Amino acid sequence: MNGIGDYGVIGDCHSLALVGRDGSIDWCCFPRFDSPSVFGRVLDPDRGGHFALGPAPAGSGAATATSRRYLPATNVLCTRFEVEGGVLELTDCMPVARYDPEHPARVTAQRALLRRVRCLEGQVECHLDLRPRPECGVVTPRFTATSATTCAVVGGPDALWVRATDRLHPNDDHVAARWDLRAGDEHFVEMTWTPAADPEPDEGGDPRASMARHLDDTISFWQDWFASGGGYEGEHERTVHRSALILKALTYAPTGAVVAAGTTSLPEWAGNTRNWDYRFTWIRDATLTLSALTIVGSLAEAEAFKGWLERTGAGRPEDLQIMYRVTGERLLPEIELDHLSGHRDSRPVRVGNAAAGQRQLDAYGQVIEAAHLFVQAGGALTESNGTFLSRVADQIVATWQQPDQGIWEIRDDPRHFVHSKLCCWVGLDRAVRLAGAGHITGAVSAWTRERDRLADWLLGEGAPQGWFVQAGGHAVADASALQVPALGFLPVSHPMVAETVEVVSRDLRDGPFVHRYLVPDGLPGQEGAFLLCSFWLLDCLIHAGRLDEADTLLDSLLDLSNDVGVFSEMVDPATGEALGNTPQAFTHMAVITSCEALTAARRGRLPPPDEAQAFASGALLRRR
Repeated sequence: MNGIGDYGVIGDCHSLALVGRDGSIDWCCFPRFDSPSVFGRVLDPDRGGHFALGPAPAGSGAATATSRRYLPATNVLCTRFEVEGGVLELTDCMPVARYDPEHPARVTAQRALLRRVRCLEGQVECHLDLRPRPECGVVTPRFTATSATTCAVVGGPDALWVRATDRLHPNDDHVAARWDLRAGDEHFVEMTWTPAADPEPDEGGDPRASMARHLDDTISFWQDWFASGGGYEGEHERTVHRSALILKALTYAPTGAVVAAGTTSLPEWAGNTRNWDYRFTWIRDATLTLSALTIVGSLAEAEAFKGWLERTGAGRPEDLQIMYRVTGERLLPEIELDHLSGHRDSRPVRVGNAAAGQRQLDAYGQVIEAAHLFVQAGGALTESNGTFLSRVADQIVATWQQPDQGIWEIRDDPRHFVHSKLCCWVGLDRAVRLAGAGHITGAVSAWTRERDRLADWLLGEGAPQGWFVQAGGHAVADASALQVPALGFLPVSHPMVAETVEVVSRDLRDGPFVHRYLVPDGLPGQEGAFLLCSFWLLDCLIHAGRLDEADTLLDSLLDLSNDVGVFSEMVDPATGEALGNTPQAFTHMAVITSCEALTAARRGRLPPPDEAQAFASGALLRRR
C-alpha cells in the first residue's frame, strides 16, 4: 500500500486525484473536492477502490525502477517504469473542458481522468485494473461492456464512462485489460463521471484523436495559467513554482474557493484517531493561500475569492463561519465511516467537519490582511469590498475580547489565545492603513482605539513572563507565537520575541521539526510535527538576519517533500514519514512565503515593514 508521501497530485480546479508511485490512482472524488470518493484505496486497501495502470504488478514484467516528473509548468504527471526488456511511460491528468486563454483562471472541467501509456524502449506488457467504489466505498457498481473498447460503470448516484484505444474486459466487480506494447506504441484510457441519470457523453470522432486533444488542451491550460502570473524570481524557484501549481490545483474554479487539502482522514499519526476532513474552505487557510499566490503574480484567484467570501457571508461579517463547502454551503456535519479501515488502520474515517461551528477570531484579521496584501500587490478593491472589510473590522471591535478555539481548533473549552488576539490586532492595524490610503472608510477612531487595547493585552496577558504564551492563563509554548514578528507586531530583535523564539525552540523543536504545542488539547493520541510551524521558525531566522541558519533549515524542510514536490500537513520527526492530509495548502503556502522572504532578505528588503515596527515601539512606550 502506498504511503502518504508516495502520491503525486493531478487536478482540474474542481477536484483532484492522488497517483501512487506504482501508477495506481488511490484517491479521487467527483465532481468536487468534497464529493464522496470514487477511488479511496488510500483509506481502505480492500473497500476503497482504485485505478491501476502500468507494468505487471509482479513477476518478470514488474518494474525494476520508477521515476516521476511533472511536465513543465503543469499538473500533468509522468511516471517512467523500467522493466526487464523495456521502458513504459504513464502520463496522467484530469482534463479540462474549456478555458479562456486570456483568463486562464476560468476553467471548466471534463470531470474525468485521462491516462496515456507509451512504450519508450523494448517491449512492455501493460496491465489495467479499474475498481471504482462510489459513495466512499459503499457501492460496488455494475460493469457493462458497450463495445470492445468502452464500458459503462453505474452504481448509486454515479456513472462512469470508460473508453480506451484497445480492448477492455469488464467483470463482475472491475474492468481489466492487458496490452502488449512495443517501442513507439501508445494507448489512451479515459474515465468520465456523470450523474447516473445522465446519458453517455457524446465525444464523437476518432477516440484516439479526441483523447490526445484533451491531453494537449490540459497541458496548454496549465502552461497558460502559469505564464499569466508575474512569475517569481528568487530562492528555490522550481520549488516555489511547483507549490504555486499545487495551490492552484486546490482552488475551485466555479466559485473561487480554496480547499485546505485534497483529502480526508489521512492520519496525523499512524493508528491514531486524529483524522479530519480538510476538503473545505477555511477562511484563514484560503486567505493565506491566496496571499502566497499573489507573490507569484496570480491575482485572478484573489479576485475570485473576494467575491466568494462576500457572497458566502451575505455581506455580513457577523454571519461568517470559519469554513464552508467550496460552493458556500454552511452545513458540514461530521460523520464517521465505520466501514472503512482507515489509512494504516487509522480510525475513524470522517467526512464533514464539526469545527465549522467553532469561534475562531483570527479569521477576521486574516481577511483584512489578505485584502491589504492584495492592494499592495496592485489589486483594486471595489466599493462593495471596502464596505465588507469595514464591517469585518467592526466585527473585530465587537468580538476580540471573547475566548475562542483558536487556529488549532481545539476541541476543548475556549481560551483567550494569543494568536487570535494577534490576528485581531493585525486586522485592525491593516484596516487603519487601508483607510489611511483611501481604500476603505469606516470607524477609524474605534479601530485605532481597539488596536491599541489589543496591543496592551498582547504585551501584558499575552506575555506575562516576557515571552508570548499559548493563551491568557496558559503559560506554555505554542508555535503560533512565532507569527508575532512576521505579522508586524514586534520586530524579531525585540527581547520578547527573541525569548519567544528561544522558548519555542527549547520546548517544541526537534531538529528541523517544530510541534504546534505539547500540552493536552481535549483529544486522545499524539500527532506529528506540523510543517507550517517549522516554516514560521524559518521566517523568524530570516527576519533576524540569521540567513545561514535559515538556509540550512530551509534545505532540511524542502527535503521533506516527495520526489515530485508534494508536501503533506505533518511529518514523523523520527523517520521523516509524511503524515496528515495531502497536498496541504498551508505547507505549500509557507514554502512560497518563506522563499520569498529569504529572497527579500538577500536583496536587503528585510520584513517586517518599518511602519509596523514603529507602531509596536509606540505600544511598548505606552506600557512604560
